Amino acid sequence: VQLQACGGGSVQAGGSLRLSCATSVRTFSSHVMGWFRQAPGKERSFVAAIRWGTGRTYYEESVKGRFAVSRDTTKNTMYLQMNSLKPEDTAVYYCARANEYATTPAPYKYWGQGTLVTVSS
Repeated sequence: VQLQACGGGSVQAGGSLRLSCATSVRTFSSHVMGWFRQAPGKERSFVAAIRWGTGRTYYEESVKGRFAVSRDTTKNTMYLQMNSLKPEDTAVYYCARANEYATTPAPYKYWGQGTLVTVSS
């Protein structure tokens, strides 16, 4: 299984970015796709997730109301719309796939390569 994340870049605070994560194989309704991020010197942390079948979404508290995770099942692609970006959102963002919902990295067995998001003040 290959995941390809893209869409990162540099923006000023208050700006927006949209990340995409394409999977090379079909993702089944039982799967959960997630976004994690890792800032320099920090551990990888949960950002958001979506159940592939139902579309139910989950968010880390600090991104609620600013980020929105979605998926297009016909394209096997997940998205993360990030609005009102803050400097503390600066990190490498990773997409991943798990069999069950979790907010820790371990249950996610397949990972994308990461895409860098830099937010300047």
